[in-house]
Amino acid sequence: MPEKLQNHLDESIKLELNLAKLYTVLNDSFAEDEEFWWELAMEEQGHASLLQQEKKQPQQKEFFPENLLAKDLQSLIDTNIKITGLIVAYTATTPSRAEAFQTAYALEMAAGESHFQQFLDSPTNSYSATIFKQLNQEDRDHAARIMQYMQNNLIE
Repeated sequence: MPEKLQNHLDESIKLELNLAKLYTVLNDSFAEDEEFWWELAMEEQGHASLLQQEKKQPQQKEFFPENLLAKDLQSLIDTNIKITGLIVAYTATTPSRAEAFQTAYALEMAAGESHFQQFLDSPTNSYSATIFKQLNQEDRDHAARIMQYMQNNLIE
Protein backbone atom coordinates (compact mmCIF):
# COMPACT_ATOMS: atom_id res chain seq x y z
CA MET A 1 0.00 0.00 0.00
CA PRO A 2 1.44 3.42 -0.94
CA GLU A 3 2.59 5.58 1.99
CA LYS A 4 0.09 8.35 1.20
CA LEU A 5 -2.80 5.90 1.31
CA GLN A 6 -1.37 4.33 4.48
CA ASN A 7 -1.23 7.75 6.19
CA HIS A 8 -4.81 8.58 5.20
CA LEU A 9 -6.02 5.21 6.38
CA ASP A 10 -4.17 5.49 9.70
CA GLU A 11 -5.56 8.97 10.33
CA SER A 12 -9.07 7.85 9.36
CA ILE A 13 -8.85 4.93 11.79
CA LYS A 14 -7.69 7.35 14.48
CA LEU A 15 -10.67 9.62 13.70
CA GLU A 16 -13.16 6.80 14.17
CA LEU A 17 -11.52 5.64 17.41
CA ASN A 18 -11.36 9.19 18.77
CA LEU A 19 -15.06 9.71 18.05
CA ALA A 20 -15.82 6.43 19.81
CA LYS A 21 -13.86 7.64 22.86
CA LEU A 22 -15.63 11.00 22.86
CA TYR A 23 -19.05 9.36 22.59
CA THR A 24 -18.11 7.03 25.44
CA VAL A 25 -17.27 10.07 27.59
CA LEU A 26 -20.67 11.55 26.69
CA ASN A 27 -22.32 8.19 27.42
CA ASP A 28 -20.82 8.29 30.91
CA SER A 29 -21.86 11.93 31.40
CA PHE A 30 -25.54 11.85 30.41
CA ALA A 31 -27.62 9.05 31.89
CA GLU A 32 -30.72 10.18 29.98
CA ASP A 33 -28.90 9.82 26.66
CA GLU A 34 -26.53 6.97 27.43
CA GLU A 35 -28.13 4.49 25.03
CA PHE A 36 -27.86 6.97 22.15
CA TRP A 37 -24.19 7.82 22.86
CA TRP A 38 -23.32 4.16 23.40
CA GLU A 39 -24.82 3.20 20.04
CA LEU A 40 -22.83 5.91 18.26
CA ALA A 41 -19.64 4.89 20.09
CA MET A 42 -20.06 1.26 19.04
CA GLU A 43 -20.74 2.24 15.44
CA GLU A 44 -17.59 4.38 15.34
CA GLN A 45 -15.66 1.41 16.75
CA GLY A 46 -17.15 -0.67 13.96
CA HIS A 47 -16.04 1.87 11.36
CA ALA A 48 -12.51 1.74 12.77
CA SER A 49 -12.51 -2.05 12.69
CA LEU A 50 -13.64 -2.10 9.08
CA LEU A 51 -10.92 0.36 8.09
CA GLN A 52 -8.36 -1.75 9.98
CA GLN A 53 -9.51 -4.83 8.07
CA GLU A 54 -9.24 -2.97 4.78
CA LYS A 55 -5.70 -1.96 5.73
CA LYS A 56 -4.76 -5.64 6.18
CA GLN A 57 -6.02 -6.69 2.75
CA PRO A 58 -3.28 -7.90 0.40
CA GLN A 59 -4.96 -6.25 -2.58
CA GLN A 60 -3.46 -3.70 -4.93
CA LYS A 61 -4.37 -0.02 -4.75
CA GLU A 62 -6.83 -0.15 -7.66
CA PHE A 63 -9.09 -2.48 -5.66
CA PHE A 64 -9.20 -0.13 -2.66
CA PRO A 65 -12.29 2.11 -2.77
CA GLU A 66 -10.77 5.34 -4.06
CA ASN A 67 -13.37 7.58 -2.48
CA LEU A 68 -13.35 5.93 0.95
CA LEU A 69 -10.89 8.34 2.55
CA ALA A 70 -10.96 12.12 2.81
CA LYS A 71 -8.59 13.71 0.33
CA ASP A 72 -7.31 16.35 2.76
CA LEU A 73 -5.03 14.60 5.22
CA GLN A 74 -4.45 17.82 7.18
CA SER A 75 -8.18 18.20 7.87
CA LEU A 76 -8.20 14.67 9.32
CA ILE A 77 -5.20 15.51 11.50
CA ASP A 78 -6.81 18.76 12.66
CA THR A 79 -10.10 17.04 13.45
CA ASN A 80 -8.28 14.36 15.46
CA ILE A 81 -6.43 17.03 17.46
CA LYS A 82 -9.72 18.78 18.15
CA ILE A 83 -11.45 15.58 19.27
CA THR A 84 -8.55 14.62 21.54
CA GLY A 85 -8.80 18.03 23.20
CA LEU A 86 -12.54 17.63 23.65
CA ILE A 87 -12.07 14.22 25.27
CA VAL A 88 -9.70 15.78 27.82
CA ALA A 89 -11.93 18.81 28.39
CA TYR A 90 -15.19 16.87 28.69
CA THR A 91 -13.62 14.32 31.00
CA ALA A 92 -12.51 17.14 33.31
CA THR A 93 -15.72 19.20 33.04
CA THR A 94 -18.98 17.83 31.69
CA PRO A 95 -20.41 20.06 28.96
CA SER A 96 -24.06 21.05 28.92
CA ARG A 97 -26.31 18.54 27.22
CA ALA A 98 -26.91 20.97 24.35
CA GLU A 99 -23.18 21.59 23.92
CA ALA A 100 -22.50 17.86 23.81
CA PHE A 101 -25.01 17.33 21.00
CA GLN A 102 -23.98 20.46 19.09
CA THR A 103 -20.34 19.39 19.28
CA ALA A 104 -21.13 15.87 18.10
CA TYR A 105 -23.16 17.24 15.20
CA ALA A 106 -20.35 19.60 14.17
CA LEU A 107 -17.78 16.80 14.33
CA GLU A 108 -19.93 14.50 12.22
CA MET A 109 -20.09 17.27 9.62
CA ALA A 110 -16.28 17.67 9.69
CA ALA A 111 -14.18 16.62 6.71
CA GLY A 112 -13.46 12.99 7.59
CA GLU A 113 -16.87 12.04 8.84
CA SER A 114 -18.93 13.80 6.17
CA HIS A 115 -16.61 12.32 3.55
CA PHE A 116 -17.33 8.84 4.96
CA GLN A 117 -21.04 9.54 4.50
CA GLN A 118 -20.40 10.71 0.92
CA PHE A 119 -18.62 7.41 0.28
CA LEU A 120 -21.61 5.46 1.58
CA ASP A 121 -23.92 7.46 -0.71
CA SER A 122 -21.71 7.12 -3.81
CA PRO A 123 -22.04 4.47 -6.55
CA THR A 124 -20.19 1.26 -5.74
CA ASN A 125 -17.16 0.74 -7.96
CA SER A 126 -15.30 -2.14 -6.33
CA TYR A 127 -15.83 -5.38 -4.47
CA SER A 128 -14.32 -3.84 -1.32
CA ALA A 129 -16.69 -0.89 -1.56
CA THR A 130 -19.68 -3.22 -1.86
CA ILE A 131 -18.72 -5.19 1.26
CA PHE A 132 -17.89 -2.02 3.19
CA LYS A 133 -21.27 -0.48 2.36
CA GLN A 134 -23.21 -3.62 3.27
CA LEU A 135 -21.52 -3.72 6.67
CA ASN A 136 -22.34 -0.07 7.30
CA GLN A 137 -25.99 0.16 6.28
CA GLU A 138 -27.14 0.59 9.89
CA ASP A 139 -24.50 3.19 10.68
CA ARG A 140 -25.50 5.75 8.07
CA ASP A 141 -25.63 9.45 8.63
CA HIS A 142 -24.78 10.06 12.25
CA ALA A 143 -25.24 13.81 11.78
CA ALA A 144 -28.88 13.38 10.74
CA ARG A 145 -29.49 10.97 13.62
CA ILE A 146 -27.98 13.41 16.11
CA MET A 147 -30.13 16.24 14.75
CA GLN A 148 -33.25 14.06 14.87
CA TYR A 149 -32.50 12.99 18.44
CA MET A 150 -32.02 16.61 19.44
CA GLN A 151 -35.38 17.55 17.90
CA ASN A 152 -37.19 14.59 19.43
CA ASN A 153 -35.78 15.39 22.87
CA LEU A 154 -36.12 19.19 22.65
CA ILE A 155 -32.38 19.80 22.88
CA GLU A 156 -31.46 23.23 21.48
